[in-house]
Amino acid sequence: MGMRELLLGIDIGGTFTDLVLVDSSTGQMFVDKVPSSPEDPSIAFFQGLERVLRQAEASTDQLKQVIHGSTVATNAILEGKGARAGMVTTAGFRHVLEIARHEIPRSASMNSWVKPHKPISPDRIVEVGERTEKDGSISKALDEASTRVALQTLLDKGVESIAICLLHSYANSENERKVSEILRAMAPGLQVSLSSEILPVFREYERSMATVLNAYLQPKVSHYISALQRGVAERQLHAPLMIMKSDGGVVSAAEAAREPVQMVMSGPAAGVVGALFSGESIGVADLITFDMGGTSTDVCLIDGGKPAKTSEGSIDIFPIAIPMLDIHTIGAGGGSIAQVTPSGALNVGPGSAGARPGPVCYGRGGKLPTVSDANLVLGRLPNSLLNGGMTLDLKSARQAIASQIAEPMGLTIEAAAEGILEIVNNHMMGAVRVISVERGFDPQDFTLVSFGGAGGLHAGSVAALTGSRTVLVPPRPGVLCALGLLGSKVTVSHARTCMQKPPHINYDLVASVFADLTKKAVSWLDENKVPDQARQVRWAADLRYAHQGFEIEVDGAPTSDIQSLISDFFYRFHQRHEQLYRHKSMETPVEIINLRVTASGELIRLEAPRQPGGNQLSDALVERRPVHFRETGWIDCPCYERSRLPVDQVITGPAIIQQMDATTVLFPGHTMRQDGFGNILMTIAP
Repeated sequence: MGMRELLLGIDIGGTFTDLVLVDSSTGQMFVDKVPSSPEDPSIAFFQGLERVLRQAEASTDQLKQVIHGSTVATNAILEGKGARAGMVTTAGFRHVLEIARHEIPRSASMNSWVKPHKPISPDRIVEVGERTEKDGSISKALDEASTRVALQTLLDKGVESIAICLLHSYANSENERKVSEILRAMAPGLQVSLSSEILPVFREYERSMATVLNAYLQPKVSHYISALQRGVAERQLHAPLMIMKSDGGVVSAAEAAREPVQMVMSGPAAGVVGALFSGESIGVADLITFDMGGTSTDVCLIDGGKPAKTSEGSIDIFPIAIPMLDIHTIGAGGGSIAQVTPSGALNVGPGSAGARPGPVCYGRGGKLPTVSDANLVLGRLPNSLLNGGMTLDLKSARQAIASQIAEPMGLTIEAAAEGILEIVNNHMMGAVRVISVERGFDPQDFTLVSFGGAGGLHAGSVAALTGSRTVLVPPRPGVLCALGLLGSKVTVSHARTCMQKPPHINYDLVASVFADLTKKAVSWLDENKVPDQARQVRWAADLRYAHQGFEIEVDGAPTSDIQSLISDFFYRFHQRHEQLYRHKSMETPVEIINLRVTASGELIRLEAPRQPGGNQLSDALVERRPVHFRETGWIDCPCYERSRLPVDQVITGPAIIQQMDATTVLFPGHTMRQDGFGNILMTIAP
């Protein structure tokens, strides 16, 4: 028997760390979940790695690839625990972060809203004498003497990293590079982020914020990745460690440490890749991903096999104008806390019990009832999870809901639990509408892909609320993000502002910029040793109508016929504008703002294994237990072990489908069948 070649995906979430190990020669899959370790995520990383290798009776030298998705960057921003960073900007632009945009969140009061604090306060921002014009010409050379004085001011304040964001550096990075050279000579070990490398496009605030966030994250993320690399070396693990980015691609650990701002949606992006793989297994390309974990729910729309992307994303209150999957996240998960407000209303989330202490039923000290407690009280969760590895405390969950929710509101425990689930389901329905209806898509035309540890408990309700008629539950929904890591590609994206206004479009300049960006992208593929046959390069442009203040991206294949390419871009821009905003204006000139090149290379190709046939439904029946539904009250409900379900047999709800990593609820009136690849296909009753 030949040497095994194993591929490992490790996704660290807020509550659990998920692992999927695949034997590339046989397709055999091993999965595991361990509690996350928020105090040091690398602890759960290596605990899980050792456990899943023991399960597979494998050794570290059999690992060919390790791909990791992490919330380290996300949490550092959300919790305000980034580095003490500084910023260098052009004279006169010290307050660019404070001025920001003259916008007030829709949910805020214009009379009481106060601009939130930025990652870098004005006292750690210094100005330097220089001026680069928007056409790239330098009208004022860098004043190197005063620059050294300004940089020393930052060093004296004990900064751990510095962002360099000079005016119009996207057009010419010469002065930024000079500042960087001076800084590295003064403080060789200090981490430096250049806006001309992080985001070389126009709009000073967005470019500055992306660069500042990179500097804010760099020390923490690089420390974390260094801890992983040390642990990998200690275990004599020679497989390359790759990190998932926000755009659904992966990069080397060293590159992720250098540009951690690319990781802010790392974990959720892996779930979208996994959902795309699941959709391919049933031949469906129009999907809405529904990833419900312990602390949050992430949703994304996939149209025609292409996940929606955006360069206008955000994390918390901060815009992040780097290319990323268009994922909408809300604070709704199994650990979302339910509370009665002072006015007597029931509120669920966004606060979460997290991994520690977790829901009351976990028995780790949690006191406030959560969504998971409500599911357990209603009989929808079994008495233990993780194949018996975690026993749930039903008595304590009932007491918490009774004392905290039911009694203050004058409800039965069942009505209180149903109310908790109804509220969180409506929150998640709203999230689905944001990425579908508000983008010009009808959820009825899409299959809802349910995953995450809690997704299957709520997918039927959310689908009914949104109008989706079909739900796809992949074979391993609780670890689909980890599986998605293994189906990802190495990717790089380069962008440059190249403003062109009809009728005076400089096609030669557009071709030159595309050629330069493509050269950089192909060079990156060469460095990562991606075979020619596994490569893909796409060109794109950010376009807008004249006098508009926002852009829409359209893409296409590289070509030597630039004029035809731009003409096609313009046509598809009109169509996309009409879909998004219900109108188009064919006679209005379309402007080119930014040009982009994305290159990707396939690491491995996952194949969905076929399920063995021959089982009867009676073989899968584990027990019958009382389960509560609003429509029926308590009802004697069959509970099935998913791995023993027969292929293609139609089951009519109510029913509970159990497995190690997740539980799926089939609601009364809904039907389901499991196909030959192990996917549950659920039909939602109108």
